[in-house]
Amino acid sequence: MKQIHRSQPLKTHSRRKLRPSPRLWLAVVLGAVLLFCLFGPLKVLFNQDLLVQYLRANPCCVTIPFILVYAAVTVIGVPGTILTIAGGLVFGLGWGSLWSVIGATLGAMGSFWAARYLLHDWIEKRFGAHPALVKFKGAVRSKPFSFVLAVRFAPISPFNVVNFLFGLTPIHWVPYSLGTFIGIIPGTLAYTWLGTSGSEALAGGERLPFILALGFLTLLSIIPFLARKKQHSAS
Repeated sequence: MKQIHRSQPLKTHSRRKLRPSPRLWLAVVLGAVLLFCLFGPLKVLFNQDLLVQYLRANPCCVTIPFILVYAAVTVIGVPGTILTIAGGLVFGLGWGSLWSVIGATLGAMGSFWAARYLLHDWIEKRFGAHPALVKFKGAVRSKPFSFVLAVRFAPISPFNVVNFLFGLTPIHWVPYSLGTFIGIIPGTLAYTWLGTSGSEALAGGERLPFILALGFLTLLSIIPFLARKKQHSAS
């Protein structure tokens, strides 16, 4: 008798093309930019003396690049304190503060959009139930503009980290950007003033402006703690 062999269905393995996720592309781009900043021509950003020399050598066409570079380094998480101080030394207290505020606000908005559209789902799955993040979201929902303003007012708050945290909340970008722009003015002014007056003091000039700038920065740093302590005592 002939043995009847049942034909087994062929197993077809569908080959899925592995497409890099947006988060991977973001990590690659940010890593490349960071390496370029550390080892490329942009390493001048981490050397205040070289940065000031470069800015002063190109006074006519440096304002827009200064703002764009400030925004770019803010997006990748590099603290902009050196740029703020250098901007004050080159542009002066008024204009230096203004350009730094604009650059920092643009960078904060870039970090906000990156967190909202590229990292939101990934972070939400892993840290969505974290008490700190839940509390942060609750404060944003109750008083969005006031909360942004309060967080930005303290110059000791981790500016780059907070940018991404706000992107994980349901806050609209208008109160976020407006609160950021207004809230960072005092701190930016303090750091810019500290840079300009400190440079003058080191050059043998008057030391009183440097002491006043240092006192102003200290006052801005302790005001949030005093306000929080008063709020707890009142409740």
